[in-house]
Amino acid sequence: MDLALPGDDHPARAEFRTWLAANPDPSPRQLAGAGYVAPHWPRPWGLDADPIAQLVIDDEMRRAGVRRPFNQIGIGWAGPTLVHAGTEAQKQRYLLPLLAGEEIWCQLFSEPGAGSDLAGLSTRAVRDGDEWVVSGQKVWTSFAHIAALGILLARTEPDVPKHRGISYFVCPMDAPGVTIRPIVDMTGDHAFNEVFLDEVRLPAQNLVGEVNGGWALAKVTLGNERVSLSGEGALWGQGPTVGDLLDIVRRGGGVRDAGLRQRLARLFIEGEVLRLIRLRTVSAAVAGRAPGPEASVRKALADDHGQRVMELAQAMAGTFGMLADAGPAEGLASKPGTRAAAPGGAGDLWPSPVWAKGYLFSRALTIGGGTAEVQRNIIAERVLGLPHDVDVEASRSWAEARRAVQA
Repeated sequence: MDLALPGDDHPARAEFRTWLAANPDPSPRQLAGAGYVAPHWPRPWGLDADPIAQLVIDDEMRRAGVRRPFNQIGIGWAGPTLVHAGTEAQKQRYLLPLLAGEEIWCQLFSEPGAGSDLAGLSTRAVRDGDEWVVSGQKVWTSFAHIAALGILLARTEPDVPKHRGISYFVCPMDAPGVTIRPIVDMTGDHAFNEVFLDEVRLPAQNLVGEVNGGWALAKVTLGNERVSLSGEGALWGQGPTVGDLLDIVRRGGGVRDAGLRQRLARLFIEGEVLRLIRLRTVSAAVAGRAPGPEASVRKALADDHGQRVMELAQAMAGTFGMLADAGPAEGLASKPGTRAAAPGGAGDLWPSPVWAKGYLFSRALTIGGGTAEVQRNIIAERVLGLPHDVDVEASRSWAEARRAVQA
């Protein structure tokens, strides 16, 4: 199997290079308008790119140093759901500013009593004429403090099984009745927030899909979330990779400790396995297939991998790992006890503080976006065919029968 990307003769390379020559310093709006933010999306929002073309474009953008706009939740999760189920008016209103990063999005799903069991949410939305009145509380809402819009799940029918009474809305984050409070994590930042919704009035046209059809759309969002959170970087698809760590080791002349070398080798192998699974997952996504359990497989593997990458970086830093502005390069100083020069060369993609902060943040990887336990439950049920719930009565009867035999 040939896993190498096509060469210079691939049409997507030539097209991107021609476009970039005409737009040498493209703005986010230019990238979005040309379809290069999400090439696999259908036109006019993307380029209807097939899997190979998508990967070729990604490669060209990396080579040229062109970065897509920051809007992880909007581009990765909200956008695909709107493409899937939004009205034409919703697509026209939201998608281009979303792709250009002009309107940041957040996700109003998790609640204090409904995290892993998302279908147990209690936020209510009641129809009042041409509006929906929403009341409830959301928690662990990333970027709510800078977001213009949020995708919101609320219960619209309480008297039906919990999965069937949920609807999906677009919520302006500056609407009257929305209160945002920061949750400061151990890094000192507050990417996470809690959001209170006190009789927030949403226009009827902010409903996405059908009334009480929100659970099916939530699964679309969550599937794309797990694809998005499983990018190349060690921190939920962002930030350094094991390849970046190895580059630091090569520039530093290697490591003397055999144990560290063995850990590096294991992480390199893990990274290659994850890269190949990612190619498979991305190929399925850009081919128009809904993300399946393979997204959970990769996220479960990638989260543990990300934690190990950051733990090894901290171990390589040695005693400098206690400092907030030090990284693995400092631990590779030529003289023991001497701090290495601050990174800054052409190959230094990530400054030292990113590694130090990433080590602290990596604790969240196996919790956010679906805990490691939830991912493994999905794999057990949808890949291995294990039962959804343990039959308590059957287990009790089996245990009693076993005790009787032993007696």
